[in-house]
Amino acid sequence: MRTLREIRAFPPAIRLLLVNQLGVNTGFYLLIPYLATHLTEDLGLSAAVVGIVLGVRNLSQQGLFLIGGSAADRLGARGVIIAGCALRTVGFALFALGDGLAVLLGASVLSGLAGALFNPAVRALLAQEAGVRRAEAFALFQVFATAGALIGPLLGSVLLLVGFRTSALTAAGIFALLTVAQALLLPARPVPPTRGGVLADWREVVGNRAFRAFSLAMVGMFTLENQLYLLLPEGARRATGWDGAPGLVLVVGTVATFTLQMRITRALGRHRAQAVTAGLALMGLAFLPPLLVAGDLPRAWHAVLVLAGALLLSLGTMAAQPFVMELVPRFGRPELTGTCFGIFYMVSGIAAAVGNAAVGWAMDTGAGRGAAWLPWACCLAVGLASAGAVARLRRLGALPESAAPVPVAS
Repeated sequence: MRTLREIRAFPPAIRLLLVNQLGVNTGFYLLIPYLATHLTEDLGLSAAVVGIVLGVRNLSQQGLFLIGGSAADRLGARGVIIAGCALRTVGFALFALGDGLAVLLGASVLSGLAGALFNPAVRALLAQEAGVRRAEAFALFQVFATAGALIGPLLGSVLLLVGFRTSALTAAGIFALLTVAQALLLPARPVPPTRGGVLADWREVVGNRAFRAFSLAMVGMFTLENQLYLLLPEGARRATGWDGAPGLVLVVGTVATFTLQMRITRALGRHRAQAVTAGLALMGLAFLPPLLVAGDLPRAWHAVLVLAGALLLSLGTMAAQPFVMELVPRFGRPELTGTCFGIFYMVSGIAAAVGNAAVGWAMDTGAGRGAAWLPWACCLAVGLASAGAVARLRRLGALPESAAPVPVAS
């Protein structure tokens, strides 16, 4: 009930953006986790072709975040969000209706470009509309995103009983509804006048040494956050010998986010920079309990230690992420909020891809050489290194001045 009161305290535009993120993640996770299986088993494509299709989607999104961010600054975030959702509608519909390689590649490009457009634009508009309550708004945003990431796969698994086409058309329908809702309800805001060209905007943001250092320091957050879907689920499965164990990892993270995100954000509202440092350190330390799985312990303890790691990782993410999102636009002029988010997410997307590849290598190497501890130790080191980097930036005074404390709901 308290969370509902906090949601109602925000203006309608932010409430719509929260619902939008719920729908975006529901539609995305309803389809994407099952796409590779559809391409291989239903369409009979080779693993190499499947990798190309999925890689094109990922590259189209991660590589074009900068375009989406600049478009939000130059054209207005509202229009970019609507365009992104419309493109995602077309892309997902093509996955449902086409089975030729050209159509599948077109669907991948459109769905990836859609994410590159609306992801930075949504965050830029949320930051602009929330004012001094940015951290609280981004905390609620994370709660809605987590809800969508839980609902999507569950709904997708049910719809797959009917067929992949039904699942894909449902996902496209969700994005179509979001497109219409935003076109009707999302208020238009005047676009601030800009000086110079787009390249000048990029040079201004990238030329900010403090922003570059902060973005690189955040590589650890995005790399470790992705381990909720890679290392921890696989660790739970290996530790227990039960194929359903990975689902428990996601349940632990989801329940923790629902119940604790807003409380943690309110509690840390007066210690923003310290919250980012502590959150990153906790994310790294989350991989310490699973290190013990490699030891001679009963199997029940293995499961407990991996799930404890999942809980600590979620707590660290909840502590750091809202304040990270609040800090990003403060490195640039208000007119460049979208560009800041675009560059930040481009860096984070590349970091997540490289980080996942490195963790995957560590998993394979550790398994082949009897060093099961290796990937966990790598993640521990990454988290502590990121925390140390942010702490150093704070000591050097390189972080933007903090906003007003997060208001405590009455």
